[in-house]
Amino acid sequence: MSLLETVSLNEEGFLTNPEEWTKEIAVEMAKGEGIEDLSEDHWMIIDFCRESAVDSGSAPTLRQITKGTGISTKVLFGLFPKGPAKKVAKISGLGKPEGCV
Repeated sequence: MSLLETVSLNEEGFLTNPEEWTKEIAVEMAKGEGIEDLSEDHWMIIDFCRESAVDSGSAPTLRQITKGTGISTKVLFGLFPKGPAKKVAKISGLGKPEGCV
């Protein structure tokens, strides 16, 4: 049984209860998004997003992530291809960022 079967997800695969998030669940979600291994940079971004969400109550935007982490948009797209703000929010156990389709 996958760890993802032990938590509640919405129809888009986002956790419905951020309290259920663990690093192990993040690894499973990343694999589901085509990211096989989470590097130190991935974890730095995930940690930033989780901390930012505690402060603001919502997942950070792409601009907030690049500004807050110092990682360029190009590098962010390399780490989280095809929609980094949405992918990192999902992997971080947060809701979908505002403005994401």
